[in-house]
Amino acid sequence: MAENEVLSLLDSAKTQLYHFKAIVIAGMGFFTDAYDLFCISLVTKLLGRIYFTEEGAKKPGSLPPNLAAAVNGVALCGTLAGQLFFGWLGDKMGRKRVYGVTLLLMVFCSIASGLSFGSGANQVIGTLCFFRFWLGFGIGGDYPLSATIMAEYSNKKTRGAFIAAVFAMQGFGILAGGAFAIVISAIFRALYPSKPYMVDPLHSIPPQADYIWRIILMIGALPAALTYYWRMKMPETARYTALVAKNATKACEDMSKVLNVEIEANIENKDEETNAFSLFSSQFLCRHGLHLLGTTTTWFLLDIAYYSQNLFQKDIFSAVGWLPPAKELSAIDELYKIAVAQSLIALCGTVPGYWFTVALIDHIGRFTIQLLGFFFMTVFMFALAIPYHHWTLKANKTGFVVMYGLTFFFANFGPNATTFVLPAEIFPARFRSTCHGISAAAGKAGAIIGAFGFLYAAQNQDKAKADAGYPAGIGMRNSLLVLGGISLIGLLCTFLVPESKGKSLEEMSRENERDEGGESSIRREVV
Repeated sequence: MAENEVLSLLDSAKTQLYHFKAIVIAGMGFFTDAYDLFCISLVTKLLGRIYFTEEGAKKPGSLPPNLAAAVNGVALCGTLAGQLFFGWLGDKMGRKRVYGVTLLLMVFCSIASGLSFGSGANQVIGTLCFFRFWLGFGIGGDYPLSATIMAEYSNKKTRGAFIAAVFAMQGFGILAGGAFAIVISAIFRALYPSKPYMVDPLHSIPPQADYIWRIILMIGALPAALTYYWRMKMPETARYTALVAKNATKACEDMSKVLNVEIEANIENKDEETNAFSLFSSQFLCRHGLHLLGTTTTWFLLDIAYYSQNLFQKDIFSAVGWLPPAKELSAIDELYKIAVAQSLIALCGTVPGYWFTVALIDHIGRFTIQLLGFFFMTVFMFALAIPYHHWTLKANKTGFVVMYGLTFFFANFGPNATTFVLPAEIFPARFRSTCHGISAAAGKAGAIIGAFGFLYAAQNQDKAKADAGYPAGIGMRNSLLVLGGISLIGLLCTFLVPESKGKSLEEMSRENERDEGGESSIRREVV
């Protein structure tokens, strides 16, 4: 059939400028996604100080447990819903037609989040949570659409690296969030000097601090807005047009734009395909059921550990004494130190891990990278947890941070990247975006468990030493042990996932297992 020959040209095409352009266009969406999702962890302590500090209290205010859980987790709930909805819509309407909508949602809701106002603290936080839910909804759509588009544009030799490169922009987004918070807090600290809370509680929180968190949240709209025009200029993927929309002529036209070739397709006596089973049919479950189970469980387990670590870095650093107690800092000083700590982890662990995956994924394979990643996450989690008291000693704090950074390195040079890549490669084109959305939504379900669960679980086992309003938890040491156990289960679930290195999308999805009832011819002329 003509479309099969068209797709074989895509698989064998040389890497061109358009591929890198697509990486940047899709990747800037993930840059924005990571900035928006993780910048909230930078400002939650500031929000607590501004809106919940009580006069005469010994310690600065913090968000009450229910509000802290909502602020940290509501965007993840929106992301889960967006992944399912836009994943399904991307298969029904086409990848390109809904690709711009996700960016518009992110732009509008980033700005609206920073403009959250109300007559009281609860109203401000409630408005913030409302807009962050819809911000997450837009972010969720970016996962299945970007992965699917990049997979369907790529050749089979470098497809893994291209998809991973899109996802790797998350690392720069996390780093940019920390860097911008450092800059903005340094500026406000110079303009509005303030004393530590223990010295002068009243003036440790300057009124201008309320602008800081708003500016940090709103700036996330900028990269998404700058990318919108270029997303709208991208053609629909040839694979969607040929295999789902059944328009081989249009597929040839779209591929000509991508690969700078002129293609003429002549299709005669094309019979209806026989390989037309529906999603979750017995035939789908027979062919892809275990694969979908593998992609959902590994992403679910990975995100419990990954988001627990990422969203609550500040609490982990405080627990081991790497960050001074809140009362020894002013509000802006605390934000500055949290931003420096998170930026250091991102620079030394998160970003390198992503790009090691990009460099090696098409050489050693997705399966190997995921297996090694889960293995070393397990090792380093246990290495932090078992001798936990050792790491809390002043002389060993740097060692703790190094070990903690290594868990991030192997999460990103490991399952955090491969769980994104694999669902875009192993399912049929008509289900590809939907199945990626389902897999990603399972991951966000894990992230929600991590965000809400870790907040309570990591509290001190002595209720008197727990944060105000929280019940006693299982403690930081036991929480890290649990995360290590979860990583070990993720390692075992990796064996459900196939290796896709060097194989075409149609080979992995068994797309071509159909009756060949027609004849076709295709002619290519290089321009």
